Amino acid sequence: MSSILTNNSAMVALQTLKSINSNLSGVQNEISTGKRVGSAKDNSAVWAISKVMESDVKGFKAISESLSLGEASVAVARQASETVTDLLTQMKGKIVAAQEDNVDRTKINTDVSALKDQIASVVSAAQFNGLNLVNGTSASANILSSLDRAAGGVTASSITVTGQDLSAGGYTANDIFSSLAGTASGDGDTVVLSLDNGGGTGDIVIADGTTAWAAGDRVSINIGDKVASYTLTADDAAATTPADMVAVGLKNAIDALGIADLTVDYNSGLPGQLDFTNGGTTDLNVSGQFKNAGAGGLGGLATIDVSTALGASAALGTIETLIGTAIDAAAAFGSAEGRISTQSDFISNLTDSLKSGIGAMVDANMEEASARLQALQVQQQLGVQSLSIANQAPQALLSLFR
Repeated sequence: MSSILTNNSAMVALQTLKSINSNLSGVQNEISTGKRVGSAKDNSAVWAISKVMESDVKGFKAISESLSLGEASVAVARQASETVTDLLTQMKGKIVAAQEDNVDRTKINTDVSALKDQIASVVSAAQFNGLNLVNGTSASANILSSLDRAAGGVTASSITVTGQDLSAGGYTANDIFSSLAGTASGDGDTVVLSLDNGGGTGDIVIADGTTAWAAGDRVSINIGDKVASYTLTADDAAATTPADMVAVGLKNAIDALGIADLTVDYNSGLPGQLDFTNGGTTDLNVSGQFKNAGAGGLGGLATIDVSTALGASAALGTIETLIGTAIDAAAAFGSAEGRISTQSDFISNLTDSLKSGIGAMVDANMEEASARLQALQVQQQLGVQSLSIANQAPQALLSLFR
């Protein structure tokens, strides 16, 4: 049955053409935007995932900047620590030269003082954007390093860089060392003791000093290239005779060094006295240094004075401790800088991976889009012709009424 009111062929052709035009519009949109999923309407699930990943990429870009800033800050601190180490090494050369009797110790001491000033200048200038990690003012610095996404939400992670105190200020004399005639040289905050081989003996006496002991005060004993130290606790400082607590703590620390043929006894009959006996076959040099709790990490610099033979001998033990402190600081900063650099590389690679993942989900396949465009254009032309033919079909009915 034919009808002039209902043209089924035209309706079918029209719907087909609408579908073709809709698909053609979608392909053209892909080509113009470069995205297969440009809005939530295209694919809500994929769009939502891609937007979360895009927000993470933005966050990681900020983290990358934070890591770059942190790495620069730590690099400045490391360079300062290495420079201080070099300056202390130069100072050690001067101190060693001052051990000789036939030298002008006054001039050598002038050079040592100049090196002290240079160290102070380096430590003071070692700041980046106001952050100084080597002068004792910053206990630590937290550097934003990552965003951790879990089911419970997003949390930030940081790399903590511990500050290293290489300042030389804050030293306060206490005069804790007393010398015993014939066994030790020194009176104040440094002491030097020579122990002959084959049974040489000597004594070091630790007194309560002229200034009240405080928690954090430290006494170090250098024996050859080894160091034993004891740091007072609050209970030690509150004791009736803090010097006795220090002496006992030092004896235990020296015993822990395991120096062969060296015997150290605490003389309970003479409070604060340590008796040394060298049963080995080589001479031993022993030196002691005091550093108060408020002194900087290089507070021992204040006690170095090579203008006298006694001062030169005491300085030799002190400089070894200071060089060790500077080396430890440089090593700590170097380790932290390496960790930050590794994290920075990881964040860069992670960001690239996230971008690739987002692209795989939402970017259009341009080769496929080009092929689909040409196919749809042909279909569109055929659809138009099909609709035209369907629209002409009712005209055949006119011949029935002629």
